[in-house]
This record gives sequence, structure tokens and C-alpha cells, in this order.
Amino acid sequence: MNGPSELHVPLDAGGPVTALVYGAHDPRHSALILAHGAGSGQHSPFMVGFANALAALGVETITFNFPYTERKRRLPDRRPVLEACYRAVIDAVSVAVVSDGRPLFIGGKSMGGRIATQVAAADPERPIAGLVLLGYPLHPPGRPAERRDSHLPAVGRPMLFIQGSRDAFGTPAELMPALAPVAPPATLYVVAGGDHSFKVSKAGDQAAVYEDVQRTIAAWVHLKAQDS
Repeated sequence: MNGPSELHVPLDAGGPVTALVYGAHDPRHSALILAHGAGSGQHSPFMVGFANALAALGVETITFNFPYTERKRRLPDRRPVLEACYRAVIDAVSVAVVSDGRPLFIGGKSMGGRIATQVAAADPERPIAGLVLLGYPLHPPGRPAERRDSHLPAVGRPMLFIQGSRDAFGTPAELMPALAPVAPPATLYVVAGGDHSFKVSKAGDQAAVYEDVQRTIAAWVHLKAQDS
């Protein structure tokens, strides 16, 4: 299996960041940008595993590092920097990967998914076919009143939320009311027994859990790509 190809994305402020393009083994006319979470970059086992699996399922997948990760810093950049980086990656991918007009989806793990929703909500004209959100951080752990959902109705594209049933950043039960006003209606897939990264108890089959999630993502992307 060939590894991903590199794509260097210039930013208006600071040096470029690196994106990795995982080419689909069986392309089905769609591509997905997945941003990493706050605590780990695009080379984490979670991000690499999901990118490879989705590519094998026919979804060309692009990951990238936010500037703080690229510079090997631990503290995430401020919101404007994160959003500007994500927009730059979308622009670069639109030219280098999907210039043939294929549908482009965006999303990410935890913080990366939240930034994707903010970028989409702020720019309703940007050609985004849908969003894939892995462990959406509805609120910080232990602080359910600090919600991060007021912008979701402004996203205006199909959204797939994959949420563990015991996610400390927001359980599916907490998330459902936030999705009620969203149009088009969002899709919520619950990982039974899963935490913020969909990890289940030791008695569970973690590989099977991840495979179910990955197949769900690929099927949803293929379906929405046909609708776009």
C-alpha cells in the first residue's frame, strides 16, 4: 500500500502547514478533509487509522496539522488562527485534489470538527457538501452550561455526528436538543459504550467498533455525494 502524498498549504501568517492526501483505493467521486483534535496531530494512530480506512472504503481523505501542531507546540492556536488555517486547507484541496468538481466534505475529531462547523457556518456560499464530526465537543468536561452549539443552525449543510454514549464532552442525549433546529436534519450515530474517542470497555472489540464507525462515515459520504 502506498503512503499518503504531502500537500504544503501556505498561510497568510506564519509558515505553511502540511496536509496528507490518502488516495482512495476505489474512488467514488468524493473527498473528505478531517482535522485533528486538540491533543494530537494528524500522525496520531486515530487519525492515521481512520484516514487509511476511509480511503480503502472509497473516500479520498485529507488530514492536516494546525499551526501549533506543525510547530510542535502543545497549546492550541486561538480560534481565528485555527479557522484561517482550515479555510486555507479547503482552498488548497479545492485546487490540488478536487479541481475536477468532486464533492468536498469537511470535518474532524473533537476540536477539529468544531472548527469545521464554525468555518462552514461563517461562509454559507463555500462549496461544502457536508460535515463529518467525530466526537463533537458540545461542552468542556464537567461544564455542561458552556455550550458550543449556537452556530450549528447556520451551517446549512448535511452533518453526520458520531458520538460515544459516554462522551464527557457531550452525550448523545445532550446533543440531540442542539440538533433539533438544524436544517437539513443532522444524522446522529451513537457508539454504544464509547467515550470521546469511541473507546469501549476492554471486553469490547475495539477494532470492530472503529470499523463500524468508518463504514458508517463512508456510506453517509457516498450517499450525500450523490445528492450534491
